[in-house]
Amino acid sequence: MKNRHLVCPLAAATALALAGCGLLPGAAAESRTVNVWLMRDSVSEDFLTRFTEAYEAEHPGIELEFTIQEWTGIGKKVTEAIGGGGGPDVIEVGNTQVAQYADTDKLYDLTLESVRDLGSEDWLPGLAEPGRIGGTQYGIPWYAANRVVIYHKDLFKQAGVTEPPATRAQWLDDTEKLNRNGSQGIYLAGQDWYTLAGFIWDEGGDLAEDKGGDWIGALDSPAALRGMDFYKDLQSLGSGPKNADEQTPPQAEVFAQGDVAQIIATPSAVAAITKANPALKDKLGFFPIPGKKAGQPCAVFTGGSDLIVPENAPERDRAIDVVKALAGEKWQAELARAMNYVPNKTSLASVVAGQEATAVMAVGAARGRATPNSPQWADVEASNPIKPYMTAVLQGEDPKEAAAAASEEITRTLAE
Repeated sequence: MKNRHLVCPLAAATALALAGCGLLPGAAAESRTVNVWLMRDSVSEDFLTRFTEAYEAEHPGIELEFTIQEWTGIGKKVTEAIGGGGGPDVIEVGNTQVAQYADTDKLYDLTLESVRDLGSEDWLPGLAEPGRIGGTQYGIPWYAANRVVIYHKDLFKQAGVTEPPATRAQWLDDTEKLNRNGSQGIYLAGQDWYTLAGFIWDEGGDLAEDKGGDWIGALDSPAALRGMDFYKDLQSLGSGPKNADEQTPPQAEVFAQGDVAQIIATPSAVAAITKANPALKDKLGFFPIPGKKAGQPCAVFTGGSDLIVPENAPERDRAIDVVKALAGEKWQAELARAMNYVPNKTSLASVVAGQEATAVMAVGAARGRATPNSPQWADVEASNPIKPYMTAVLQGEDPKEAAAAASEEITRTLAE
């Protein structure tokens, strides 16, 4: 990126390092620099340039310096940065990562600022809730993405399915109809646990629950078992592997072969689908994952990013102003249009009305959720007992026994 305000990763420490990144000399002595860490590919060069120029014009004496970080290894890098003494001032983090950073007691409490100026009552729950720890808002929602159903319009038409299903029951019926017409009604891998989480939440269950400060695995609750039962019914209507996730093989490539009617994925999968089979470019449609009731889509896992401010931020007050600008309505609308993201407030969904896939995501995002808000949840995902639990049920093992065993492992991991 050629923006003069973009620096090489970790190159902001000295003037010599800055020169090594090809930057121009610093501004006048009275100017102040706010250092912002953003993740690779979160924003385009054009968006970053427009935001920087507009912000600096409105805030004389402030310069923005952006450092682009890679997702690989970012946890250790952020933990070290917030534990040190030199910044950065603002950091983009994954929404489900906030809890582990807040657990260090090194994040600034943004509760007052978020409630007063940013309309927090309208934030997407899947971004706001993981940013809130013990009633304190440490992460300010920035942008979101979530799963939808991507479908092959021609196969739907050939099977006589004239409109997307409105309920889960109708979804099963339509998928069976697609199968009878000769296509594969749906491709759903057996270990797509993010999709399972949505069905569990839709039933009123959860992956784990906070019981007075102790996190307990909850896959064996009646609600969670109902969610797994629906997953089993849906998965049986396709030929997805029972012992692998959606990346083994990549489901976008399977869909691109042309005989699969539906997959559950984020719209970003379209790029891989059309690259593998350009003929599908104008044959793809989207609808929210159906819920139990008409007019209420299924709960979905919300991925995305929050913005945090470390306690040690050298320019903390100015950092808060930058967060307010990035998370405010003007630049939320700009970001959503530029990057096909869901904006951070449900009331802003209309800004992506002309972008079919993003508009469908926004419908689901209104009922979005995130993984359990425990600092140790990343350890659960590392070993991930949910995946073999799903395979066990799909292969005919007793659901209650398999769920109880997986829940016990989740409980042990969250207690460590």
